[in-house]
Amino acid sequence: MSSVFTKIINGEIPAYKIAEDEHFIAFLDVMPLVKGHTLVVPKKEVDLIFDLEAEDYKNLWSFAQKIAKKIKNAVPCVRVGVAVVGLEVPHAHIHLIPLNTVEDMNFKNERLKLSAEEYSEIQNLIINS
Repeated sequence: MSSVFTKIINGEIPAYKIAEDEHFIAFLDVMPLVKGHTLVVPKKEVDLIFDLEAEDYKNLWSFAQKIAKKIKNAVPCVRVGVAVVGLEVPHAHIHLIPLNTVEDMNFKNERLKLSAEEYSEIQNLIINS
């Protein structure tokens, strides 16, 4: 069964895309912990990140590194944190989260509710950084 991420990859569900190539996609989380919270996802449908083929795993992290640098340049933060949780969606993915305090990465925090305009503004800032 395809995940919500597969539906985004296939264009069935809209997303605020940051970057995409033939193997990976990065887009803003629709339930972000902080502004700029981005998901990096392999297009290959694999549930667990450690089940990715070794080359795909390395390339996913390389892609994520490029996106993290763009986020750091675009979103005011001390650093960009990384989390692999994998409980919400059965499709491997990496959370890239702009951090100013360790609490910014607390998944128990209430999620932000942003307008379409706010998402678009953040998307454009990251893309153009």
